[in-house]
Amino acid sequence: MGHIELRDLLDDDLDAVFEMMRDPESVALAAFTARDPDDRAAFDAWIARERAADDVALFVVTENGGFAGTAAVFTIDGDREVTYWIARHAQGRGVATAALRLLVSREPVRPLFARVAAHNAPSRAVLAKAGFTEVSRDDAFAPGLGREVEEIVLALVPTLE
Repeated sequence: MGHIELRDLLDDDLDAVFEMMRDPESVALAAFTARDPDDRAAFDAWIARERAADDVALFVVTENGGFAGTAAVFTIDGDREVTYWIARHAQGRGVATAALRLLVSREPVRPLFARVAAHNAPSRAVLAKAGFTEVSRDDAFAPGLGREVEEIVLALVPTLE
């Protein structure tokens, strides 16, 4: 693993983000993705909404200055939630763990939540390393797979000081 940083998402990053988020193996693991990962117009509309939202902090993950993925914090139903997506070329080397730790260090709100498909063992491991613990499980429709899958909700709770 090289030097990992988070930086603001730039217009020049959009092609790389789109390509990363349409990789079939990654979509199968993430499960809760766009219904049609190849729909560029839908991607452009979604990313424009995310970038314009006041409650979304969207970053590019870099490894040694190069594109390695995305990470974000956003609000759903009053809860702050994290998400990340690491490009396949950067997977399996601790990039996700380092990026999530950086993201969590920038977000003061606790509890902080995350969601993951139960079959996504690599992402579950990353969340555990960052201190997230399971709070619930339920079946939910996963657009990336076109069917129901088990989804785990995890939380990072405040530390007692």
